[in-house]
Amino acid sequence: MKKPAKNTICVWYDRDAEEAARFYAKTFPDSSVGQTVRAPEDFPSGKKGDVLVVNFTVMGIPCIGLNGGPAFKHSEAFSFQVATEDQAETDRYWNAIVNNGGQESACGWCKDKWGINWQITPVALTEAIADPDPAAASRAFAAMMEMGKIDIARIEAARKG
Repeated sequence: MKKPAKNTICVWYDRDAEEAARFYAKTFPDSSVGQTVRAPEDFPSGKKGDVLVVNFTVMGIPCIGLNGGPAFKHSEAFSFQVATEDQAETDRYWNAIVNNGGQESACGWCKDKWGINWQITPVALTEAIADPDPAAASRAFAAMMEMGKIDIARIEAARKG
């Protein structure tokens, strides 16, 4: 058995941790599904033999998906932030999440079908809102506030004024 990572993100799922892990592994680079652990006995939200936890990696980050039942729901207080290099990469990740039962939100945020929040954040946006010229940063920020999926060309145009 592989030694677990010293620090791991545990993500609570109702009952679909393995499905979510497989989706992340096929969608994002440097992602994979590791060991799946089945419950040795019945538990409050499942039966003996059901998938209890699945170890997975999302873009190099070790995670554990826990099938804990419906007691807890996800919120925007936790999200994965993905820094994208260009519009094609931004579109690819955004569309993969939204078109697989997810939903759009504002300012580069979307939610996958399991309720996990994602920030699909182009590097160009991060650079624009940190521009040393306060007017350029403000224009880029205002443009972002009107978007769902980030449109890099619009961010760059706003930054330039």
